Amino acid sequence: MKNVLISGASIAGPALAHWLARYGFTTTIVENTAGFRDGGYAVDFRGAAHLTVLRRMGLLDAVERAKTGMGAMAYVNKDGRPVAWMPADLFAGDVEILRGDLARILHDATRGTTEYVFGDSIASLDEDAGGVTVTFERAAPRRFDLVIGADGLHSNVRRLAFGPEERFVQGLGVHCAIFTVPNHLGLEYAGHVYRTGGQLASVYSARHNTEARAAFYFGSPDTDVHRRDVARQQEILTERFAGTGWECDRLLAEMRHAPDFYFDSVGQVRMDAWSRGRVALLGDAAYCPSSLSGMGTGLAMVGAYVLAGELAAARGDHRVAFARYEDVLRGYAAGCQKMGDGVAKLMMPSSRAVVALLNRYYRLLPYLPGKNMAAKIGRRTAEAIDLPDYAGVPTRPTS
Repeated sequence: MKNVLISGASIAGPALAHWLARYGFTTTIVENTAGFRDGGYAVDFRGAAHLTVLRRMGLLDAVERAKTGMGAMAYVNKDGRPVAWMPADLFAGDVEILRGDLARILHDATRGTTEYVFGDSIASLDEDAGGVTVTFERAAPRRFDLVIGADGLHSNVRRLAFGPEERFVQGLGVHCAIFTVPNHLGLEYAGHVYRTGGQLASVYSARHNTEARAAFYFGSPDTDVHRRDVARQQEILTERFAGTGWECDRLLAEMRHAPDFYFDSVGQVRMDAWSRGRVALLGDAAYCPSSLSGMGTGLAMVGAYVLAGELAAARGDHRVAFARYEDVLRGYAAGCQKMGDGVAKLMMPSSRAVVALLNRYYRLLPYLPGKNMAAKIGRRTAEAIDLPDYAGVPTRPTS
């Protein structure tokens, strides 16, 4: 029986563990945070491939029950007056759900079949012909047949097995911050977006309108701030958005009390290979399309389905399975990344004149012949994969 260590307990890691357990693998997930991580932005699934994976997992009903139910998003001016509306399908796809709610569904579905180790991380990987010896920051060393890095844009496994982050992560010139705030605008399954120069602020209702999420984006090639220096991150956000109009000052004040403040650069991961020996990468760690693409979560779930299916089909032979995993998924991942790159260029216009032109375009969009073009492009990108059917593969890997 193959013993697999997965680094990362957010989305891709538990999704992979779900499938591997079904195929008879033994799975352990290590996560550097002290416990389950709630909060986060809304993520969406669109098209047949995404929904088919959720359905085959047996989780589509649970995801549907937790969906945000978001409607159209309004672009507003500095006084809060709507100046344009964007259709729900452009932002929410077929099913939209908060990242934290999806993570909880996946955790609940796997905690009975997967060992979770919170508050620890991998310190080193020593591979030999028979497996991988893993040392941890806190726990005693252990042996595993395979190690999978599903630990995001700043993957620790990728750094240990492939090299430093700067070789693979390409910034898109945008930073973002997301956090929970009270729904003081009384939004009902709706959101407001305020754009000014190279900056964008938004707030949208969450969890059946009982709370809201604030999201800020600003153009910046580099902030030179450590990823865990929350105080400095909040200072940067305040410096960029204070006094810019709309609800920005109030949202910045609420930021100080948010339990789930998140701040990071927006980037993509581009690699020539997603595996090396007995170590492979999954989701954002391998092929992050950026949070702007709207494809990251669906891509990660499809990737987990394919990686587990190929490992099962190859009866645990990682050399065959990892090669097939890349063959099936690489073109699909490239399409999702192209989507993210295009959104970044449109999202952060550098001048108020361009902002005014975009707002005028959005105001006219409902009346234009190509009003659904962006949503259709997103759907085509999400569906651009022939999803393999692994229903007949063995349910027990070879030892």
